[in-house]
Amino acid sequence: MHFSFLSLLRQAFANHEGWQPYWQQAAPKPFYDIVIVGAGGHGLSTAYYLASEFGMRNIAVVEKGWLGGGNTARNTTVIRSNYLWEESEAIYEHSLKLWESLSHVLNINVMYSPRGVMMLAHNHHDTMVLKRHVHANRLAGIDNEWLTPEEAKAFCPLLNIEQNIRYPVTGAALQRRGGVARHDAVAWGYARAAAALGVDIIENCPVTGIRRGADGAVMGVETGKGFIGAKRVGVVAAGHTSVLMEMAGVRMPIESFPLQALVSEPVKPMMPCVAMSNTIHAYMSQSDKGELVIGAGTDVYTSYSQAGGLHISQHTLEAICELFPATRRMKMLRNWGGIVDVTPDRSPIIGKTPVPGLFVNCGWGTGGFKATTGSGHVFAATLASGEPHPIAAPFSLDRFRTGRLIDEAAAAAVAH
Repeated sequence: MHFSFLSLLRQAFANHEGWQPYWQQAAPKPFYDIVIVGAGGHGLSTAYYLASEFGMRNIAVVEKGWLGGGNTARNTTVIRSNYLWEESEAIYEHSLKLWESLSHVLNINVMYSPRGVMMLAHNHHDTMVLKRHVHANRLAGIDNEWLTPEEAKAFCPLLNIEQNIRYPVTGAALQRRGGVARHDAVAWGYARAAAALGVDIIENCPVTGIRRGADGAVMGVETGKGFIGAKRVGVVAAGHTSVLMEMAGVRMPIESFPLQALVSEPVKPMMPCVAMSNTIHAYMSQSDKGELVIGAGTDVYTSYSQAGGLHISQHTLEAICELFPATRRMKMLRNWGGIVDVTPDRSPIIGKTPVPGLFVNCGWGTGGFKATTGSGHVFAATLASGEPHPIAAPFSLDRFRTGRLIDEAAAAAVAH
């Protein structure tokens, strides 16, 4: 069903009883051309682009739980492309450009809001690092600009720029095209569009093994609903990627950490942008429901827990209350954790593995949501052709053997 004002009007006169499900609950077929493991944003976008751009229809997306119930539902929805290295700039800018037209392409409102992402500096080192980003981004044709503390406060009136606090603001880098989107709408939109093109979405179907043939090539996946054969398998499972890849005998250079976030009680609009402080591992925006969405840095220990440690949230809120004093008396409604997969160089892995027919897309760390569109697009091209997309090529698994790392650990000012 095409969403439009006319379709809404027709349903209004029909008591809204004619709306169709976004996707059908599919039963697995014995064999597919491609099986994608993981029905999060990246997996669903991969399936959609495989069907829409490469004409492939015999595709399945298998998910151990419910669609979009992993990190896609547990993030803070920040979108930006102001990374430092050329390889990172390319993938994130590719994603940002796709975000700008995504609602029109998917025929669903993903609530993309380019309200601006402001990165705060608190000392001389921060200032030099962020100015380096500004210049690097401009050389790559990506918007980014430097603001004085006064200009930063004019853009975000809630910000405290007094110089007698623990973390005084010495300036900020602003990417005006950055912003946020609605994570659930993104997952549902990709699922709806992919299913309309014939993709099978199979929920509550955990993968328990990856079967390989006598020649070592992948044959398909063992699941809770039986064996599903496939010519190619793409693993897009975020924090659990290493567990799945071990089933095929592939050891991944990633660690999994809890990453926490929390939201406040809803209030009237007061936060006009996304403000980030990587020095103190805290950032904040405001949702369309009025909640202040607050993110922290990763916990210091490796874990598959989605709870996280209370002391991390406490440290983050102390910093938020100092930077934004108007929030000090607000109540926090809930907090949660996701499981992020982090590589040694803090850049993703996209491409082939030593196992013929087995591909992987992982290692996005805390930057996964913003790359949902571009990641799916380049991974779909890689799966369809069997060779890396040019944008994805630098992010090969092989770089950890050759030493051609893309070191975004400190360079990109990300809170990994």
